[in-house]
Amino acid sequence: MNFKKTLAASVVIAGAFAGYSAQAQDQAPDISLELVAPLSEYKIFVAENTAELVKDTQAFVAAIKEGNVEEAKSLFAPTRTSYEAIEPIAELFSDLDVSIDARADDYEKGEADPAFTGFHRIEYGLWEENSTDGLDTYADQLMADVKDLNDRINNLTFPPEVVVGGAAALMEEVAATKISGEEDRYSRTDLWDFEANFHGSEKIFDLLTPLIAESDPEFVETVSGNFADVDETLAKYEAPEGGYVSYVELSDSDRNVLSAKVNTLAEDLSTLRGKLGLN
Repeated sequence: MNFKKTLAASVVIAGAFAGYSAQAQDQAPDISLELVAPLSEYKIFVAENTAELVKDTQAFVAAIKEGNVEEAKSLFAPTRTSYEAIEPIAELFSDLDVSIDARADDYEKGEADPAFTGFHRIEYGLWEENSTDGLDTYADQLMADVKDLNDRINNLTFPPEVVVGGAAALMEEVAATKISGEEDRYSRTDLWDFEANFHGSEKIFDLLTPLIAESDPEFVETVSGNFADVDETLAKYEAPEGGYVSYVELSDSDRNVLSAKVNTLAEDLSTLRGKLGLN
């Protein structure tokens, strides 16, 4: 780990604790300082993902502009993973989140609505229309939004409660809505998103584990086991060529099993904020 990057992130993160209430400090007098290091590491993790997102989006956009449908399709899912892994932070910028990741359902005219942009508008063109025709404008907007997101995140002081709560939020969204297949409905690349959400959630938990391992080892063991269960379940659907099989290959029973495991993990992680005095 680069020491200068870590130190710089630590200075930025430390400012996030200025708004702590006196009551919270009374409840957990040492937690605010103990959180500085893991949050600094998480900021670096997020920054690395947004940088990767910019790089991958450039290649994705280039394929669209070249009219290479198959290349663009092959890049769609892996490009999105960096965004999905940091979703709790990306969603702090609601204007960009809407522009980058909204679904057709969010618009009155659905896919025909001119306000529908981002990954899923491009996904619709690539899979439902099997064409890059008319996608250049959406690709340019996506590229601009991703660069803007990268810049904003690099200048952001991460709210501790958002980061800690993000571990559960990522799993809750998968269990509540994504498990139905509503997000990547045209490409059926949902499992790529699930794995990225899972990875982002586990990263937060791993960084915070040292703060609770001594006081609540049973909780740490339980959650670690639940992460392992989800990981093992997702591994069943890995494709031989890399990535994951189409979501349509999962039966209702498969989806129910995955949903149950993710729900269990989300319920446990929902208590993490309380354990760290951030409720």
